[in-house]
Amino acid sequence: MATALVLGACASSPGPALSWVRLPVEAGSASAPAAARVPGVWQLMMPVLLPGHLDRDVLFVPQGAAGLQPLGGARWAEPLRDAVPRLLRQDLAREFGVPVWVAPLPPGVSPTRQLRVEFGAFDVAADGRSVELFARWSLADPKGAAPPAVFDAAFESAATGASASELAAAHRQALAELARRIADSAAGR
Repeated sequence: MATALVLGACASSPGPALSWVRLPVEAGSASAPAAARVPGVWQLMMPVLLPGHLDRDVLFVPQGAAGLQPLGGARWAEPLRDAVPRLLRQDLAREFGVPVWVAPLPPGVSPTRQLRVEFGAFDVAADGRSVELFARWSLADPKGAAPPAVFDAAFESAATGASASELAAAHRQALAELARRIADSAAGR
């Protein structure tokens, strides 16, 4: 009986081949800002919050009105909970024109501004060819001298196609756009 089960399992067709995708380090069209566009000593507060369904290695695409399904055998090579804060921090430093720190802070670094970011969505859109991003962030004085300023943004980033690598590139472009919007809000624009 056990042999029949094993042979039956071997005879079944294999699932889709696995492909691993990542968010590239450089966003294709990231701009190079002037030095110290948004001055200060910035700290990105951790964690950067992501919806729970993004805490998996599967790249999901929409199915129906509220469903999700895996995109073939596509998997994230790095957990988004690690990649998103790291790349967002890189993009923010480029947009601000100054380093963006995370705890633990090195000796002698005392933040003058703190940033908290929470994603409401960071998903492939219903069309299967773009990425929807919704994020809320707050900018605060670490000494609490004033209440934090709260902002949000909702937008789509178009992919060049519907493959896993093209959708990963659209995710990356969305992060770069979010950094631009955060920098604009910090600069008072």
